Amino acid sequence: MTSHIHTEKTFLDGVKDCLPTLIGYLSIGFAFGVVGIASHLSIFEIFLLSLLIYAGAAQFIFCSLLMAGTPASAIILTTFIVNLRHFLMSLSLAPSFKQDSFMKNIGYGTLLTDETYGVAMTMRARQQTLSGRWMDGLNVTAYISWIIASIAGAIVGKWIPNPESWGLDFALTAMFVALLILNLQSIPKSKLMHYVRLILYMGIAMFVLMSFLPSHLAVLASTLVVAAIGVMTEK
Repeated sequence: MTSHIHTEKTFLDGVKDCLPTLIGYLSIGFAFGVVGIASHLSIFEIFLLSLLIYAGAAQFIFCSLLMAGTPASAIILTTFIVNLRHFLMSLSLAPSFKQDSFMKNIGYGTLLTDETYGVAMTMRARQQTLSGRWMDGLNVTAYISWIIASIAGAIVGKWIPNPESWGLDFALTAMFVALLILNLQSIPKSKLMHYVRLILYMGIAMFVLMSFLPSHLAVLASTLVVAAIGVMTEK
């Protein structure tokens, strides 16, 4: 008789489950350090951006806007809009941590990224539950790795003037594809086509909305629309 009882995942389990995504974290964080140096930021400033913002897309956008001479208010607003999706991700995971305190939930959400969210959703699909200690191990490992990679990229940035030539710009895309495949593999076959259709709807929504909205707003709007469709059509 096969047992369906799952033991609670530990902090160390979270660290181990984060390891497959670290190549992406290290390469993208390294590329950000290089871009930061090229944007005339100091190593300490790059460290602070990774420590306090901790969002790859927003940090790259920050450098672009800084080099364009954009006012600080516009940079702050743009960063906020780009990161709005984290509210949606945190809300979707929150039911898994009802037993934890409000402050612990803030901690889970603060360190949540696209990649740790993907790993967490895959784990929840497999075990129907998540452990707070496991989530801490996952998040803290990713957070520390990102900071270290950013600093390393900043230190050697003067020797890598063109990070795209190393293929570092594709690492984030590759990591998202891998996480998507892992997530689809864990979904029951009876629901697989439902999620495939949602992915198709997301592509169509992005294509339409990007024709008249900035890309970061198109991502947010598409996510809201397709998430609503997914909730209404879930069986």
